[in-house]
Amino acid sequence: MREQKIVEHAHPVAEIGVWLWALEDARRRTNEEIAQLSEAMIDWQPPHGDSTIGSVLYHVALIEADWLYAEVLERDDYPEPAASLLPHPHRTSQGLLTPVFGETIAQHSARLAKIRELLLETFKDMSLADFRRAREFEPYLVTSEWVLHHLCQHEAEHRSQIGGLRIAFERAHGIESS
Repeated sequence: MREQKIVEHAHPVAEIGVWLWALEDARRRTNEEIAQLSEAMIDWQPPHGDSTIGSVLYHVALIEADWLYAEVLERDDYPEPAASLLPHPHRTSQGLLTPVFGETIAQHSARLAKIRELLLETFKDMSLADFRRAREFEPYLVTSEWVLHHLCQHEAEHRSQIGGLRIAFERAHGIESS
């Protein structure tokens, strides 16, 4: 079967549909990386002191929710169920990602899926005018269109980080890379 490299979306506004497709494609690729993980990798602390894979997965979900609620929906809080899914602060007092330990791959994947579901629901009926409407905050103006661009980039960067941590784990434990 030949692989298709075609953008397909069902959103009634093409400009929004393309960005949602790109975001979903980024998640598809993240899920492919997650499928290569073992439970032992999730809380493994690399010797160079980087974040754990679990902490990075939590961060990806939290940032997606943060941009959705703060910038797109202009809210100061996370409503349920996002609030329950994201109980930890973003960073430690030292500026590092908050360590998140003791969760399974399934728990991290479910959190990512639920936050994405909430985001897709928000954009489902959005008009092009609202998509491109600038939201004004103290340090910047931002559109929902730019938020989706940013989330695609953010996820790709952390997917690479997760892959690097997976490879470091495999090397540290004498496992042949897949």
